[in-house]
Amino acid sequence: MSQSKWDIDGANPPPDAETRRLLKPVICYPVEGLQQPDLAAYGAARAGAVKVNEILMPARDARCFRVSAGNYFRISSVQGPQVGDLNLWNGQDISERFYSGKSRALHGTHLTTGDRMWSGFPHLRPMATITADTLNWYGKDTFGGSVHDVIGTRCDPYTNNLLSGGQYHHCCHSNLTRALADETGMKLSEAEAHVHDVLNVFMCTGFTRDTGQYFMKASPVRPGDYIEFFAEIDLLGALSACPGGDCSSVHSSDEAACYPLLVEVFQPVNPPRGWSEPKLNGYDQTHGRG
Repeated sequence: MSQSKWDIDGANPPPDAETRRLLKPVICYPVEGLQQPDLAAYGAARAGAVKVNEILMPARDARCFRVSAGNYFRISSVQGPQVGDLNLWNGQDISERFYSGKSRALHGTHLTTGDRMWSGFPHLRPMATITADTLNWYGKDTFGGSVHDVIGTRCDPYTNNLLSGGQYHHCCHSNLTRALADETGMKLSEAEAHVHDVLNVFMCTGFTRDTGQYFMKASPVRPGDYIEFFAEIDLLGALSACPGGDCSSVHSSDEAACYPLLVEVFQPVNPPRGWSEPKLNGYDQTHGRG
């Protein structure tokens, strides 16, 4: 009889268990073939840019903002340690939106300078490029934690109700839903369908080594810290100042100290040298039946 016939709980390792464990990993998506952003060109264009807009995200709430292709936007900590949940859509067609899973597969669990926020199928193109990150120094800590993750989904009232009961309405999912509804005029039910998994800005997270559980810890962000992006296409963004504050203890409640986040938009005199708006993905969408 095979092992699986009798050891259905998988508790007893087979004789070659260690050999299987020692097999070398293979990177799923080698990115050497990706066109890399010209950070020097982005930096040169940014040097002469002027601020054209700013939006303050209130503590435990969200607001939308718009950025034209070729402009920059900066998210800053302004009053105290605070994390934010970021959604991005194509400013002309919100069916194109940020795809955290593919961004994670291409760049890793946490994003920083030089990484990109990619849109979902069938578009699959860069929406925004991270051009500056004052928390890049943090790296990975001894717990396996790092900053700006694309592994957490966003705090939401459904999971909160499932685990704790009650009706808490300032989870990031609800904040983003209200913000999008206010910006577009959609009903809440329509807007909610467009809210998606986020870039957890300033949030320090990882996976525990023993159980593999998603964890959060106090963010290293302080007033004056920022992360800055270049808009590769016209963008509609929404940012929620998470009710978890710096996520050092709890979220989905009003217990944590929370602070606003600032979004600023900058317009360069000229676009970065050699830059053009990325085209839609070249796959023909025939799926083998063309």
